[in-house]
Amino acid sequence: MRRCALCMATLVLAVGAWAAGSAPLQVADAWIRWLPGTVPAGGYLTLINQGDTAVRLTGASSDDYGSVSLHQSFKQGGVSSMRPVDEITIKPHGKLALGDEGYHLMLMEPKKTLAPGDRVVITLHFSDGRALPAFFQLRSPDMLMSK
Repeated sequence: MRRCALCMATLVLAVGAWAAGSAPLQVADAWIRWLPGTVPAGGYLTLINQGDTAVRLTGASSDDYGSVSLHQSFKQGGVSSMRPVDEITIKPHGKLALGDEGYHLMLMEPKKTLAPGDRVVITLHFSDGRALPAFFQLRSPDMLMSK
């Protein structure tokens, strides 16, 4: 319970600190496609930049995963592929959805057993040195089909 209270306090402070800066940013609909065992998982969210300047997402980290990286899915010659990217830009007064087809977070090496319904904190890192923690809910693949 103490850890949860500490996480909430950290989240409130981080969001407040971000909002006080020059580029207010919001996170919406953050979720992870849960897969069993140590299979890599995908993280998805919408980033909303309410500021007057572009914001560049340069990385992410989590206490629950050994590695979190930025990736982009694409089709070339009818074949789907993905590649790591160094950064993702969110335009001023813009919105960018990280989803199945396009940008997403690649989550590797879970540090504990995770299950659908669990919530994970992933800290998003930006080019100006700011960090924004966000809560992600794990969803099973069959939950996605019923949405």
